[in-house]
Amino acid sequence: MILLLSAAATFMAFLDTTVVNVAFPALAADFPGASVPDLTWVVTSYGVLLAALLTPAGRFADLIGRREVFLASLALFTIASLACALAPNVPFLIAVRAVQGIGAAGMIPAGLGLVLAETPPEKRAAAIGLWGAAGSLAAAAGPSLGGLLVSEIDWRAVFWLNVPIGLAVLAAGARRLPHRPATGRKLPDLPGTACVTVGIGAVVVGLTKGEDWGWMSGATWGCIAGGGALIGVALLRSRRHEAPVIETQLWHTRMFAMANLTSFCIGAALFVWFLSGPLYLTTIWHYSILEAGLAVTPGAVASAVAAVVVGRRVPPQKQRPIVVVGLIIFFALNVWVFNVLGSEPDFLAVWLPYGTIGGAVLGAALTSVTTAASISVHPLKFASGTGMNTTARQFGGALGIAAMAAVFAAGNLALPQAYLDAFLLAGVFALAGALPALLLFDRKGMAAVAETQRQVQEQMAAMAASQRPSRAEEAGR
Repeated sequence: MILLLSAAATFMAFLDTTVVNVAFPALAADFPGASVPDLTWVVTSYGVLLAALLTPAGRFADLIGRREVFLASLALFTIASLACALAPNVPFLIAVRAVQGIGAAGMIPAGLGLVLAETPPEKRAAAIGLWGAAGSLAAAAGPSLGGLLVSEIDWRAVFWLNVPIGLAVLAAGARRLPHRPATGRKLPDLPGTACVTVGIGAVVVGLTKGEDWGWMSGATWGCIAGGGALIGVALLRSRRHEAPVIETQLWHTRMFAMANLTSFCIGAALFVWFLSGPLYLTTIWHYSILEAGLAVTPGAVASAVAAVVVGRRVPPQKQRPIVVVGLIIFFALNVWVFNVLGSEPDFLAVWLPYGTIGGAVLGAALTSVTTAASISVHPLKFASGTGMNTTARQFGGALGIAAMAAVFAAGNLALPQAYLDAFLLAGVFALAGALPALLLFDRKGMAAVAETQRQVQEQMAAMAASQRPSRAEEAGR
């Protein structure tokens, strides 16, 4: 039940990263006075707050309670979704989309943290596979589901969808999620939390809006440089504070660091691939939004199936080839498509194998990387580790979007070449991720995992022994 609730919340959180994109024409028609830059903030505000708060939200969940953070974040997300559905104007919609992003940022690390804490070590990879399948399916299915809702009902239906699901998960979670004592006695460093939140948000805004503002503009570099400086301040504070917002010690574990670097590269590849694909289908092959969404659905299904299979069937110590070889295959796929994809629709011979194989290898790789990040941290820090790993992926996605925008700006969007260049860019990002992936699940990393598990077992045994009554106490009774 815990896994089901966490997966449902994750599905909603990742669905809302892509489902709104297809509602742009309907939003523009409903709000004719809104400019295109204003409408883009409907998407950007959600993504910025999601990326900015994943790391501190994970830390808060570990310290003050994963159940509490999960339920509070889910309630906030559901209320914000209702407000989005009732939005009277674009500024209000942008504001409540930001609130929605705050809720999503808390649901993801707290939800997976709950799952991992209640799952035996030998079954955690399978749980991560199922959890990751929900996220992969949601992100890739967003365009098709959004297209269906917008074309058949209204753009507001995109947000109404979250309300009954959110209420159902909230009610079930309040009854079924286990109560566990918080691991910390005080809140994390609040000034550090503010620095890392504003810093990550500023960098993501700079990367996302750089093409609109100009890459050499003061606004772009002010966001990137200022955000980087604030992140640096947060890191410095975290090294000295008794309750740091960033668990810098986690980065001393090589497998955790390499998992985050790999996740960063996969995030860049994934975002470029997910965004450029539907654009190619609608612009060059002249598919409708719904047709384009359905065309990318096989890739989403393949990604989800691969995530589940890898998690359930492949033990962690054998997952390194899945990541390395999978990312190389994804690069080769994009080189192939770069040379064969044309302006005439060829779904069965080109697009279907491209999307299906690409989705499968990325879904499998992402599951293995999440597993590597999760098993390399102490159980008391599951949510912190998950938050940082997901932040790395979102950061990579922001960089990927910025790079894709630069590629599009240099080309002609009415011709296939600009999109083919973007596909090749996605492949290059994936190939870059294969390099740090070579150090995942290595002998040294797995030895460290085994040592951590041994220490946890000793701690649990000591706690159990301390709770047993002594012989003297038993005799006294």
